[in-house]
Amino acid sequence: QVQLVESGGGLVQPGGSLRLSCAASGNIFSINAMGWYHQAPGKQRELVASITSGGSTNYADSVKGRFTISRDNAKNTVYLQMNSLKPEDTAVYYCHAYTVVRTTGLYEYSYWGQGTQVTVSS
Repeated sequence: QVQLVESGGGLVQPGGSLRLSCAASGNIFSINAMGWYHQAPGKQRELVASITSGGSTNYADSVKGRFTISRDNAKNTVYLQMNSLKPEDTAVYYCHAYTVVRTTGLYEYSYWGQGTQVTVSS
């Protein structure tokens, strides 16, 4: 019923920047918290940053001061601006959203995007 589509990943040199985007579409009544997670090979998926519908943000300690999460509620889109990238930022980045869907009533569901690869290497 709801799809999250990420874009913006790729290969970048250490110290470089990338901007990830995630657009939600489908039977959306509203979107509550949105976030970005990453998962490196052999590791668990971890929260990178999150943002509430009101704009309050939360970041993993490893990305504070380097990454910025933002959202455009009119476009149902969340962004992750990644600056000063390090090789240890290399991972698949996943978008997540708690989305309220109207069916027989209003229900909140958890949705994930398909992931986008970010590789930081010289």
